[in-house]
Amino acid sequence: MIVKIASKAGFCFGVKRAIELAEDTARENKGPIYTLGPLIHNPQVVAFLAEMGISEISDVKDINEGTLVIRSHGVSPEVLDEARDMGINIVDATCPYVRRAQDLARELTGQGYKVVVVGDKDHPEVQGIVGWTNGKAVVVENPEEAALLNNDGEFGVIAQTTQTLENFEAVVGVIREKGVGYKVCNTICSATNQRQQAALELARDVGVMVV
Repeated sequence: MIVKIASKAGFCFGVKRAIELAEDTARENKGPIYTLGPLIHNPQVVAFLAEMGISEISDVKDINEGTLVIRSHGVSPEVLDEARDMGINIVDATCPYVRRAQDLARELTGQGYKVVVVGDKDHPEVQGIVGWTNGKAVVVENPEEAALLNNDGEFGVIAQTTQTLENFEAVVGVIREKGVGYKVCNTICSATNQRQQAALELARDVGVMVV
């Protein structure tokens, strides 16, 4: 058997940063430490962090003291405000690329655009981004859903950072054909695109893929 590794593999910058922040927090802080949801979608890493004393919770209301590590997916401003109001220490490990998408969503909303987020509406990153628009953003997963958007204003289009470029461009193409004003901000993470391309290239050359 021959085992090949994709040319781009392993954790991206944002995930590495989140793990390092969580580990530093465990070493430096006394008292309970929590993450709001799994820090990353990797059960081995989550188990490792649990051994360091970092527990996973599903809601800020589940705790009343200690330190809360915000995972790389980010959260809505309401979650941050709630934690601060409860006196909980916050370590924000939101990926800088996700933070950029959040900031753009907020800015576009403030400029009067109808924000369209291309992504998975059930994904925590997307839900967090929508929160930075005061819940006004519309999430579309594909060109078919984009075609159903009402032409009632100018669109500001951004992407979940892990979207494929092909799907994002297809959605933008549908919005362009509507003949209304629009502004496009490509917020896809370059590391994501590189890993997708590397996986595609490897898939053409092997019999079995393991992710």
